[in-house]
Amino acid sequence: MHIILLSGGSGKRLWPLSNEIRSKQFIPIFKCEDESYESMIQRVYRQVKAADPDATVTIATSKNQASAIRNQLGENVGISVEPCRRDTFPAIALAAAYLHDVQGVDKEEPVVVCPVDPWVEEDYFAALRRLSDLAEKGKANLTLMGIEPTYPSEKYGYILPRAKGKVSAVSSFKEKPSAKVAAGYIAQGALWNGGVFAFKLGYVLRRAHELVSFTDYKDLFEKYASLTKISFDYAVVEHERSIEVMRFGGSWRDIGTWNTLTEAMSEPTMGKVILGEGCEGVNVINEMNVPVLCMGLKDVIVAAAPDGILVTDKEASGRIKPYVEGIEQQIMFAEKSWGRYQVLDVQDESMTLKVTLKAGQQMSYHAHAHRDEVWTVVAGDGETIVDGMSQRVRPGDVITILTGCKHLIKARTELTLIEVQLGREISVQDKTKYPEP
Repeated sequence: MHIILLSGGSGKRLWPLSNEIRSKQFIPIFKCEDESYESMIQRVYRQVKAADPDATVTIATSKNQASAIRNQLGENVGISVEPCRRDTFPAIALAAAYLHDVQGVDKEEPVVVCPVDPWVEEDYFAALRRLSDLAEKGKANLTLMGIEPTYPSEKYGYILPRAKGKVSAVSSFKEKPSAKVAAGYIAQGALWNGGVFAFKLGYVLRRAHELVSFTDYKDLFEKYASLTKISFDYAVVEHERSIEVMRFGGSWRDIGTWNTLTEAMSEPTMGKVILGEGCEGVNVINEMNVPVLCMGLKDVIVAAAPDGILVTDKEASGRIKPYVEGIEQQIMFAEKSWGRYQVLDVQDESMTLKVTLKAGQQMSYHAHAHRDEVWTVVAGDGETIVDGMSQRVRPGDVITILTGCKHLIKARTELTLIEVQLGREISVQDKTKYPEP
């Protein structure tokens, strides 16, 4: 089975745990049997591999999420990186070209596309297998999964099947309606459109070539910024006559708001949290190394993270986005392919970070044009290379890197250091990469 997982999102609805770099699917919030925590993307990837160990998984994502994906899933997952955001049709077209031209997948192979962030169980992945089989053996060009509604939602579009069977031709599609209109659709047998569908790889490549002039994956990648922003539904689905829908009545939940996220939590709190007397229906997630105490609260969500603190009534939590859009702040936490960092302090001409590299990982060999850096190793064992000179480093070692010096650090064991950046122009764009000596 070939699966394309769509990983997007701006990170606003689950602030302060999420930000422009760390979208909701990367938050480690779901408790595992071994007492550790996993994120949405880790959970879905694990479930896919449990259902089909031979599944080829490709994640279609933006450039700023690629490092977090490598950090959480490792090197074996395929990543189709969008140079910029252009909505779902360009993203899927690029991923399809990646599968064919980079991964060598045949055009007759079925491909399933689904979002990376639903809360689902094993029956969902069995349904994906059936969807893949329908795409391979059926007569329709496009097969959608229709989720049987549990209430008249205003958040989803609706699919109206022609018949009531397990698989049916599609009669029509309906945009996101009011609750009253949605109830009428459901009475007619309508299904939620959860953005899950399957096709033969050659079909989407053919449609992509009809709408965009390109030769192969590399050419499409280079032209990507010039593509029109358009959803897959508008570009392909609404113009396709040979289309059918497969019903799915199993567990499926879109975790897009704080309220729906807390409903999926196995425990009411995470991190250093004390729920005092009188608390009812309270959920607290604390990523800080200080305790959070709540008393006498009802139906409240509290979230504490490096980027900020949220205290909200559960009913009001879905209206967070416009408030977060007005917040201008340095991103305080990010995951990279080699590890993670947290900003500890920001001044006019300095920034202090706590940096942790995973064992066996390293930063790229690079230089900065506008800042000096001072590294103080606080834990672990590693090696630095500064302007071609190698040095073993251990706790207590201090490395000074002047503006223009090429440098990197390698972690032999998990390595933690405090990095102080000094300069008038401190920016993530101030970085030039070089081949490692």
